[in-house]
Amino acid sequence: MLTVEGCAESVERRLAAGELSCPCCAGVLGGWGHARERVLRGPGGKRARLRPRRARCRSCRVTHVLLAVFALARRADMAEVVGAALAAAARGAGFRSVAAVLGVPPSTVRGWLRRFAGRAGPVAVFFTALAVAAGPDPVMPAAGGSPVADAVAAIAAAAAAVAARWPQLGEAPVWQAASAASGGLLLAPGWPAGGRNTS
Repeated sequence: MLTVEGCAESVERRLAAGELSCPCCAGVLGGWGHARERVLRGPGGKRARLRPRRARCRSCRVTHVLLAVFALARRADMAEVVGAALAAAARGAGFRSVAAVLGVPPSTVRGWLRRFAGRAGPVAVFFTALAVAAGPDPVMPAAGGSPVADAVAAIAAAAAAVAARWPQLGEAPVWQAASAASGGLLLAPGWPAGGRNTS
């Protein structure tokens, strides 16, 4: 899987121009059909259809799903919705109150929070290292008082450092930046040990 911008036309242009690289061998990716269509829950309960593009490496022949940065792997909610739940938990909110505000089933929010809390330490380390690598003088995240709060602060610091280092990219929403940096795997099993940065 490879995270790409959310604009399908831009992804098609980049594929046609040979601008997307294979994360396995750095070869050139070309179009290779589409993955199954998904319906994602967005902020305020809005629904969005997503049919991720697939690509195949011209060198190693491995195929990859090109996942838009506003989505997370194997999640029915946009990264922004999941991120809002994580940020609320970092401030001390419980899963039931977060679920009520977001319009998401409580069991879904509880699952996100358990998954994230179970490896908040490595997530904080990953994003703190990204913040340091992105800028010569990054603002380090302040201690949040809990592992989840520390991880959320590190994600915000990394997003700010990337925006400061590459202003031509524009300021990406924090949770889209987190999705991009994690390759869409922010809540996937085994990440960040198996995570990777994407193009």
